[in-house]
Amino acid sequence: MIRADLLDQLPVRTALPALRDALDADGAAVLVAPPGTGKTTLVPLVLAGLLADGSPERRVVVAEPRRIAARAAARRMAWLLGERAGERVGYTVRGERVVGPHTRVEVVTTGVLLQRLQRDQELTGIDAVILDEVHERHLDADTVAAFLCDVREALRPELRVVAASATTDAQGWAGLLGGAPVVEAAGVSYPVDVVWAPPARPVRPPHGMRVDPALLAHVAATVRRALAEHPGDVLCFLPGVGEIARVAGQLGGLGDVDVLQVHGRAPAAVQDAVLTAGARRRVVLATAVAESSLTVPGVRIVVDAGLAREPRVDHARGLSALTTVRASRAAGAQRAGRAGRQAPGVVYRCWDEAEDGRLPRFPAPEIKVADLTAFALQAACWGDPRAAGLALLDPPPGGAMAAAREVLTAVGAVEPGSGRATERGARLARLGLHPRLGRALLDAAPAVGARRAAEAVALLSEEPPREYGDDLAGALRAARRGGDAYGARWRQEVRRLSGLVERSASADRGAEHGAAGDDRVTGLVAALAFPERLARRSGGSYLMVSGTRAEIGEASALRHADWVAVAVADRPVGAGHARVRLGAVVDEEIARRAAASLYSEGDEVAWADGALVARNVTRLGAVELAVRPLKKAAPALVRAALLEGLRREGLGLLRWDRDAEALRQRLAFVHRHVGEPWPDVSDDGLHARVDDWLEPELSRARRRADLARIDAGQALRRLLPWAGGVAARFDELAPERIEVPSGSRIRVDYADPAQPVLAVKLQEMFGLDATPRVAGVPVLVHLLSPAGRPAAVTADLASFWREGYLAVRAELRGRYPKHPWPQDPAAAEPTRFTNARLRR
Repeated sequence: MIRADLLDQLPVRTALPALRDALDADGAAVLVAPPGTGKTTLVPLVLAGLLADGSPERRVVVAEPRRIAARAAARRMAWLLGERAGERVGYTVRGERVVGPHTRVEVVTTGVLLQRLQRDQELTGIDAVILDEVHERHLDADTVAAFLCDVREALRPELRVVAASATTDAQGWAGLLGGAPVVEAAGVSYPVDVVWAPPARPVRPPHGMRVDPALLAHVAATVRRALAEHPGDVLCFLPGVGEIARVAGQLGGLGDVDVLQVHGRAPAAVQDAVLTAGARRRVVLATAVAESSLTVPGVRIVVDAGLAREPRVDHARGLSALTTVRASRAAGAQRAGRAGRQAPGVVYRCWDEAEDGRLPRFPAPEIKVADLTAFALQAACWGDPRAAGLALLDPPPGGAMAAAREVLTAVGAVEPGSGRATERGARLARLGLHPRLGRALLDAAPAVGARRAAEAVALLSEEPPREYGDDLAGALRAARRGGDAYGARWRQEVRRLSGLVERSASADRGAEHGAAGDDRVTGLVAALAFPERLARRSGGSYLMVSGTRAEIGEASALRHADWVAVAVADRPVGAGHARVRLGAVVDEEIARRAAASLYSEGDEVAWADGALVARNVTRLGAVELAVRPLKKAAPALVRAALLEGLRREGLGLLRWDRDAEALRQRLAFVHRHVGEPWPDVSDDGLHARVDDWLEPELSRARRRADLARIDAGQALRRLLPWAGGVAARFDELAPERIEVPSGSRIRVDYADPAQPVLAVKLQEMFGLDATPRVAGVPVLVHLLSPAGRPAAVTADLASFWREGYLAVRAELRGRYPKHPWPQDPAAAEPTRFTNARLRR
């Protein structure tokens, strides 16, 4: 029996007429409704015509960002209809499908819908798609939305699409859906008081996956405080499973209070218990899944640790992982709102109020920060390899897309150059795995058997619990034994992947012989998935093929292996090297096989430790497998290495005498103030034109000492603009010396190209009332005492004679009474001599 009384109470019902009108007129709409209003449960039932309200029957697909949310939404809708999931309402998540012949509403994850769109772009038989929680900006959700826009525009304009969200950039999504109307539903919410509860002492900021234990202890203490100060259940937000477990461990002895842990890895029974009111008071420790995807009844108190997990990729080190960040203000508002769904509530925020304004407004869209390899493959299979034509709120970063295409090309998923998906790429996309893991599954199956390969890949597709250890082979054995929730999910994924792999004769033989042990299977799979992370022992650490250094824990089973395939790594606070969190022992044969595209053998000449080093090297990326000295290297290699030395250590490796330095300074001055055709003689400018000024001497050089024999001044003169006779003006534009009134020729210092300096004894400038100029630029005159010590500096000689000279004269006259110090220097005779000498 339909629970009409509960359905009638859902606040989103008031927005249904406007939503129907929008879909009838435009076929698309943006629905903005706060959590708890019923947008996830009532709207799909209405659009499917399952409430006997006169609406036509339709088949509706609801896309949720998480498996736990998809199951919960389907079960809730089925319960409201008085049914079990799998009848008129069902769900499909990876490895689990609960639908029946009469199913009209199917809740899926965005990943499942993405696979469906690739198999059937028209979504045959589907009348409407609801994209839920689009504000979370998950990459799969953004991709599905872009694909649906293409489908509506080119194939099925009648397909109805609703972008539903608790809080979102409504106008942005409306524009993406072709100017779709925005329908807002008012939520029934109660006031929520804010209690600022920062730790008493400063805590270390999060780094990587690490959260300061002091903060977690403070969160646990805040939960206890909240239980004592207010009635109702407590919902506590923490960034991940590990933090939830640690806080739960500190909440022992709460008496008649149940502590529940809800996250994507929690057993289904625990997830169901969280979503139904309990007989006793409860503390629910949850990840961000409870922000908007799930409604937890009975909550009057929220304790917010203020942290979240977001994907990040380090292209320089070839590492990608989740990292802990400060939660955005939008997430904080969502979390706080959970306390006011059913009655007035309170939120305890474990940070200072002054800090709140410095938090980011919104979480970073995944497309901006995540590894884009899977997205790039989906775009290539869709027919838009560069994603240039996809309707996306944010374009993918060019660097991340280039890195993704490089990986896809290496695994044979896309064609070099064009980026179009190959047949293998299409197959990889259908596996529902990251392309790296798909490659490992397909390529390892013929060697070790489909099931053995699937076991190792399933272990990598969802990182095992920490208690399984950092050795993949040991973790595989633990998963086989495990009776925990992870083990159950792992076995389910193994069955799914085994069924996807076509059992070729070679794959069957591998399965029958069973010759490969767990170490070899996990090593081969990890190496095929992450070939650039293969690492060989080097000194006290390991050097990855990518060039990244990594360290392995003292107690690790991997510690003494010569070769390791690194599956998961991060970089601890203050560490220069990566830290291996999950890996497998391999041998050199597997390393060469998995990273064959990175294998090379040849002569190498490099600049190392201030000298040329010539070797014949067999290498796997950055890892040198064999090295032999090279007696006679190719001139081109030697020249390139010498150039690298000049770039690293500077042009000072050449022979620079005083005249060469002065020439370079003069050229720099003229280039700055006159411009072309005078050459740029900065380091960058000279490196860019090395062929024009350092040849043929550079090509004749064979060692560092040869560079020191190259006369830099003579080489620089090759850059003078000799064509058309322009070079003849060089001494005019930047003279080496300037004749002053005394007749002396004084050297000009061009060290500062902005303004040359003329250092001259003050008395030699008597009678000159205009500052000397070079190339139209007034020189900076350093006026010196008879002993050559600085007395005054001026760029305006006439002004100095009028205003500054008298004070300088008074001082110098006392120190040097034998020298002439006239009262009117502008009219006096310039001299280099004393009064006595002048009288002779």
